[in-house]
Amino acid sequence: MAEPERWWIVGASEGLGRALARALDAEGAALALSARDAARLQELAGELRDARALPVDVTDAAAVARAAEQAGRVDGLVYSVGAYQPMSANDWETGVAVAMAEANFLGALRVVGAVLPGMLARDAGRIVLIGSLAGFRGLPGAIGYGASKAALMHLGENLRADLRGTGVRVQLVNPGFIDTRLTRQNGFRMPQLMTPERAAARTLRAIRSGRFSTSFPAPFSTLFQLGRHLPLRLFQALF
Repeated sequence: MAEPERWWIVGASEGLGRALARALDAEGAALALSARDAARLQELAGELRDARALPVDVTDAAAVARAAEQAGRVDGLVYSVGAYQPMSANDWETGVAVAMAEANFLGALRVVGAVLPGMLARDAGRIVLIGSLAGFRGLPGAIGYGASKAALMHLGENLRADLRGTGVRVQLVNPGFIDTRLTRQNGFRMPQLMTPERAAARTLRAIRSGRFSTSFPAPFSTLFQLGRHLPLRLFQALF
């Protein structure tokens, strides 16, 4: 009998990451689950067939290195960290913006750096970065979050360019609004708001498709993809 795929989900305690852990577990994967909230991770791991909790703060390089060592062989990595707080430039809080950048982007550099050498040595593996529609272009009230997700998405393109010809596949998944405790901070109507379970199903389909980049839900995602080709003033006038 073939060994199950071993996936490390970073950002597994809530939202999309938590729902994706359940979806991968249902497919028979072996899971390492990471986030800062150890209690939530232990609760989730106890519900699943083959999962263990590896609490980690992705802003701490030493903690990431320890977690990667405990995770062992990683066939697939999902980086689903999504630190978010609405913030306008008119109400600038440097600490808040930096915290989002640390978690959403710099944390990804630490985690990818911890698993990529092993994948390259085996000439096999998959890295899935969870971006956001907010990363396509600058939006109001998204200081910190939008820029950090844009950087993560750019990282995915860099990785794809460099890893062509190897057995390591890189994928970007860019969801729209997902109903979580974080998005409930928003004071505006969120078009095509998805449950974490629906977003996880779409994410898993995207992973299995093999496509490099997948954005959803349509038609909302189409606005952002086409919006990259509009003059910025026209795109921002839509919001």
